Amino acid sequence: MTKSSIRILVVDDFEPFRGFITSALMQYPELQVVGELSDGLEAVRRAAELHPDLILLDVGLPSLNGIAAARQILEHSPKSKILFVSGNQSSDIVEQALSTGAAGYLVKSDAGRQLLVAVGAVLQGKQYLSSSLSGLRVNHSGHQHAGACGVWKPKQVTPPSPQGEIVGRHDAMFYSNDRQLVDHLSQFIGAALNVGNGAVVVATGAHRESLMRSLQAGGVDTAAALEQGRYIALDAADTVSSCMVNGVLDSTQFLQTFENVIFRAASAAKTEHPRVAVFGEGPDLLWKQGNIQAAIQDEKLGNQLSHTYAVDILCGYSLSNVHGVAAVDVLQRICAEHSAVYCR
Repeated sequence: MTKSSIRILVVDDFEPFRGFITSALMQYPELQVVGELSDGLEAVRRAAELHPDLILLDVGLPSLNGIAAARQILEHSPKSKILFVSGNQSSDIVEQALSTGAAGYLVKSDAGRQLLVAVGAVLQGKQYLSSSLSGLRVNHSGHQHAGACGVWKPKQVTPPSPQGEIVGRHDAMFYSNDRQLVDHLSQFIGAALNVGNGAVVVATGAHRESLMRSLQAGGVDTAAALEQGRYIALDAADTVSSCMVNGVLDSTQFLQTFENVIFRAASAAKTEHPRVAVFGEGPDLLWKQGNIQAAIQDEKLGNQLSHTYAVDILCGYSLSNVHGVAAVDVLQRICAEHSAVYCR
């Protein structure tokens, strides 16, 4: 997308917060705030006139509440995406808000660190739920449960379909600090190892060590998993370096490397229909190095793996990456390559 091509309408009746949201968005040339409103009925009217790409909408609005306004807005401007930004964390309210056809729900207290990730995910057609709602179960037609869109929840390990179709996942998780990453990762990897499946972790040395301690504290028999070959841990920097040729990610080498470790972990699995949980932070390292093209290529190849093998891939990204004028474009490109986006 070209700069200033993403048109956004901000609707909130609390002027200081509305100003905060607008100021945060205006730091990025790709984002253009086309209006600031404080009234639900006015939001419906202006949305019908402007047909913005994205509407950030509060729930508690005068004249017409945000939920009712969202329904009317999508009748008049069906191509607009709606991201609710509200202080209300009631499960009933969140369910009603998402049932309108809105693409996400961001709690105001999370907006400081999650706003841009939420915007990037929603613009790429991904459903987004604030990390403050991670324990929520939202049931409504046409939308996923909260556990599948705001934070990682270990999925039930399932075999391929009878027709032989590979059902893999390729998700991205953005995190604020290492503790949040390790907590999520220990659930993800631990769930796979505890049922006898395989796991591959491609991470920094510090993260591998912290993960090992967390898994052991949670009762996971990592020693047995390592001895059996079900658990394979690799250094992210070394793995990325081995797949690079003159600053470009070599697709053949990348696929050979990961197909090999996936096969090894799956072969050692103790289940009838083995699956492999894969965590990688190679793309995060490449982004930190400024090699965005290689990071995106890494994600595209991850998609290829998830479509070919019975794997569940989780990519970890530090929120410290999300800054600068290029962040919006990079976030959209990253979100586009994943089946779900999470934030902690």
